[in-house]
Amino acid sequence: MNPSEQYQVWRNQTLEDPDLTAELTAIEGQEEEINDRFYRELTFGTGGLRGVIGAGTNRMNIYTVRKATQGFADYLNAHYRTAAVAISFDSRIKSDVFAKEAARVLAANGILVHLYPQLMPTPCLSFAVRDLRCQGGIMITASHNPSKYNGYKAYGEDGCQMTEEAADEVLAAIGKIDLFTGVKTLPFDEAVQAGRIRYISDMVVARYMTYVKNQTLFPDVCEKQNFRVVYTPLNGTGNKPVRSILNMIGIEDVIVVKSQELPDGNFPTCPYPNPEIREALTEGLKLCETAHPDLLLATDPDCDRVGIAVPDEDYNYQLLTGNEVGALLFEYICRERVRRGTMPRHPVAVKTIVTTDIIRRIAEDYGVELRNVLTGFKYIGEQIGLLEDDNEERRYIFGFEESYGYLAGSYVRDKDAVVASMLICEMAASYKLRGETLLQALGRLYRKYGVYLHRQQSFVCEGEKGMEEMSRMMDSLRNAPPASVAGLKTLEVSDYLNSYSEVLATGEQKKIDLPSSNVIGLSLEDNAGVIIRPSGTEPKIKVYYTANCPDMEEATARIEAMQADFARILGF
Repeated sequence: MNPSEQYQVWRNQTLEDPDLTAELTAIEGQEEEINDRFYRELTFGTGGLRGVIGAGTNRMNIYTVRKATQGFADYLNAHYRTAAVAISFDSRIKSDVFAKEAARVLAANGILVHLYPQLMPTPCLSFAVRDLRCQGGIMITASHNPSKYNGYKAYGEDGCQMTEEAADEVLAAIGKIDLFTGVKTLPFDEAVQAGRIRYISDMVVARYMTYVKNQTLFPDVCEKQNFRVVYTPLNGTGNKPVRSILNMIGIEDVIVVKSQELPDGNFPTCPYPNPEIREALTEGLKLCETAHPDLLLATDPDCDRVGIAVPDEDYNYQLLTGNEVGALLFEYICRERVRRGTMPRHPVAVKTIVTTDIIRRIAEDYGVELRNVLTGFKYIGEQIGLLEDDNEERRYIFGFEESYGYLAGSYVRDKDAVVASMLICEMAASYKLRGETLLQALGRLYRKYGVYLHRQQSFVCEGEKGMEEMSRMMDSLRNAPPASVAGLKTLEVSDYLNSYSEVLATGEQKKIDLPSSNVIGLSLEDNAGVIIRPSGTEPKIKVYYTANCPDMEEATARIEAMQADFARILGF
């Protein structure tokens, strides 16, 4: 059916959500608005679903959530004699509604549901899947997207987000289901009374917090340094667990940004609740002007990412990037483990291909095996699982991605801003004990290894035409890569979709031993590089730039030149 026909099908239904009926009435006769809502179905992939909340097949609503869950249920029932699924949700608009709808569908399909009774972070969902021995998990969240979005992350029994193979199987199952007539549901209260939906107890949360606390490397340093923190949960799920873990490590002086303390899916003071950008930290930075904390912490709505700002000697606060924080954390973990004699034999760290290469230099110095994986924390979790299969998970010491996601410990298989917040504070306090700031510690790393500067640029491609344009751009880069970027010669092209790289000067080809993915990498002169990939969750192409120079001024100029030239190459 075309979009107009789909629209009429929805209009002829007695919809259970009055918001959807009102929206469909409001767009009657508006061809462009109707097309945007119905030109496709939200695609179920390894990141689950993500989209704007509203009416239509290309929107997040109770019907698209039910259909996806029915497909997930069919997949689970095909692979397991009996199955259980853990569900959590964040503070976003309708997150609690979507969580209950997913629970209703699973229960109707004979799958036991373990549901958190209140909003909880993404890492708590990953933990519950493993702790309760579930065969799957669902997290209702759109991470750091604006308030109009919501999403649905699906997890496997290992606590990782679903693999490509499993997601393809679920997608195939979804394709067989009629949105309105092909989904089984039970009344929520009836399913609870029958024991098919069970609320997750506080004991599970307590066990999670114990595992987080066990990752501490310098237990009493924060208390001894009278460490002071300004913290913002950005109206999300981090408020209770982050404040709890900081209290557990002796940080009593925590000042919370009041306007962003309580859950609110409208995010009134930070329209884009992403700790990667300065705008989201504006309220916290204002508070820092008078409170003068040792650190500003900000976690995103589902509390799997954390951003920070740190003071210089005059209490001017500077934001650190995910790559900078990850490099500092990795060096701190290595140093403290060596100092305390807790470094395992043959230690392993994991990073994504778009994450800073300064990690490679640090890993070499500490004798750590560094594994590079595709973008997405599930690939880091997968590496922990491979170690676990060999009873060697203790070898894993740290994993991180440039987009502010970190994990120490193998108790969960997704990034965890709770443990990251604890370790960041502990690290900063340990440097304070030595009379050094985090900015000074970062400067020391750059003096030793050179400045590694990284920047991400996103090119938005909205709507059906935008999706076609993204595909065209990737094909063009793959078939005719640029000979140079900002005057830097292209030395090697890596095609992760076809799993090979080619040295342009010789034509030599090398196999890329990673899962196939629509990613292109350009290795340039002077250790510079560009990596391009379509976002798996948003209508945009993401471009990652790397410059390695003797000083920050030169690195900044190089990055800016590369950005300008690559925008030209893409036609923006």
